[in-house]
Amino acid sequence: MKYIKKYVSPIGDLLLISDGEGLCGLYFIGEKYLDKNLKVHEKDLKIFKDTFNWLDLYFKGQEPPFIPKLNLIGSDFRKSVWEILLTIPYGQTTSYKNIAHIIAEKRSMDKMSPQAVGGAVGHNPISIIVPCHRVVGANGNLTGYAAGLDKKIALLKLEGLNMSKFSYPK
Repeated sequence: MKYIKKYVSPIGDLLLISDGEGLCGLYFIGEKYLDKNLKVHEKDLKIFKDTFNWLDLYFKGQEPPFIPKLNLIGSDFRKSVWEILLTIPYGQTTSYKNIAHIIAEKRSMDKMSPQAVGGAVGHNPISIIVPCHRVVGANGNLTGYAAGLDKKIALLKLEGLNMSKFSYPK
């Protein structure tokens, strides 16, 4: 059984999804990979309260001092990428290439494809908290974001990043 709750943010409404224990989805409504056929029930849960508290702090421009209980569902590869995303500090970015290097090292491989990493980053089911918006191209390009590049830019600005160092359509 999946449960949902809607959160109204200053940059667009969010849909929270839980399995009853942890957060397994956080999507901007209308986001590219949001399952439109998801069978859910609306219910008040502690995880939703915790996530609302986290989001309230975040959208006030503060780094929340906790992470709500997450239940990341995906392949081992995707989960390994998402775990790296959780280590990117607030207000900082990293590249797909850097994440690929970290994965290759952990798996004792010569190299890993940044494009494969990009696929995992793009399918992150818990946006904002698992900060896929903090991943940029190696040359500073702001590449795609499942909820739209405008949302990625807004989140980076909220975290205080100097946007002049990035390349993106203005």
